[in-house]
Amino acid sequence: MTEFSFACVGVRADRYAAGPTLVFRLRVTASGDTPVHAVALRCQIRIEPARRGYAADEADGLTDLFGERSRWGSTLQPVQFAQVPLMVSAFTGETETDLVVPCTYDLDIAATRYLDALTDGEVPLLMLFSGTAFTGTAGFRVEPVPWDREASFRMPVATWREMVEQHFPGCGWIRLPGDTMDALLAYRSRHALPSWEATVKALLADARPPANDPFRTLTGTTGRTEP
Repeated sequence: MTEFSFACVGVRADRYAAGPTLVFRLRVTASGDTPVHAVALRCQIRIEPARRGYAADEADGLTDLFGERSRWGSTLQPVQFAQVPLMVSAFTGETETDLVVPCTYDLDIAATRYLDALTDGEVPLLMLFSGTAFTGTAGFRVEPVPWDREASFRMPVATWREMVEQHFPGCGWIRLPGDTMDALLAYRSRHALPSWEATVKALLADARPPANDPFRTLTGTTGRTEP
């Protein structure tokens, strides 16, 4: 049986992709000198939050995911990042190939929420591999790639932010249900607002109590919310 091992040697943001995409550079090693005709891989990538430290502002941004910092001993569990297939071309001994991972900036996704909260440093990733290899010198034989094949990698936060900036420069993204979007569009049309930014700002202004509201002043000084 051929023994396979994997290592991630780099990552970059794909500036030419239609949507946010990371490209991981993988090194695949096969024991012995038997030719490998192809490897059909399943690659699962997990974020391991417990393997790095967090500044105070990062901890604040992660409260929705993991709760207060005092609870992190039990809540700081791995987060699923991606699961993608990969076909590795023929090689003997060792080769390098690109693992293309489409990403999202949907903040309803736990991995995106986690990455968005980070300001600096690295993201601890664990890559898990399995699949099927086709090997042999005369014809080919089919061999499994065991489920215990894995590789650790620390992705720079800067690479994630570079990818996001390529597709959403200076912007955020939010997903809304259809009926909410319809109501928002109706509000924008009714008030002849020129953009979605102006629409949201107008709604926020409508929701903000007047500066001279006596009830607001009272609750701000006494903490009471009822008479």
